[in-house]
Amino acid sequence: MSNQAMINAIKTAISPARIATYETAIGTANVDELAALHLYAWNAQVSGALLTPLHLCEVVIRNAVAAALESVYGTQWPWATVFERSLPDPRIGYSPRRDLMNARRSTQATGKVIPELKFVFWQKMFTQRYDERLWIPYLTSVLPNMDVAKTITERRTMIYQYLDQIRYLRNRIAHHEPIFNRALADDYHKIIELVRFRCEITASWLSDNQTALETIAKKP
Repeated sequence: MSNQAMINAIKTAISPARIATYETAIGTANVDELAALHLYAWNAQVSGALLTPLHLCEVVIRNAVAAALESVYGTQWPWATVFERSLPDPRIGYSPRRDLMNARRSTQATGKVIPELKFVFWQKMFTQRYDERLWIPYLTSVLPNMDVAKTITERRTMIYQYLDQIRYLRNRIAHHEPIFNRALADDYHKIIELVRFRCEITASWLSDNQTALETIAKKP
């Protein structure tokens, strides 16, 4: 099979519209279709490589938040009425309160609720509304490796911003969208930093058990 026949077959299977994004990135003046496919393959590979750091980061951060919530509301915090009422419940868009209610609907175990809550739920916990009850007393204890020269507000804001950046990355990967034009090394280092805030040993272990940086460096 000729290269062109192979390219045509792959473009048909994946769709010319999807491949067009990669052809444009290679350069519209003299499109190298095989180079566009190489970029597409790398985009898929680096997306896969980033899943391990993203996975660990989400688990570590949600456990840190859960520890703070337990300190305030007890081990059964998902059913604490005061906590439930503290959560926003907008009529349109994402509702943390409805997310919590859905997550706890079919279980009585806190450990089963935690993984059912969306990534955005944990990010939303790092907003100003929770400073007095949650973060002023407990941020340092659950995320002990942050710069204590910064105020609680500064640290909490930093976490929110980091989570916002990597949540966008996570969503693009989940929907098989292009990420080749992102500063992926910066994304990765923010993931590692979030884990390090909670546990330096875990961050080091994650760093030793990832292929993301190697794959990022191989960008065609």
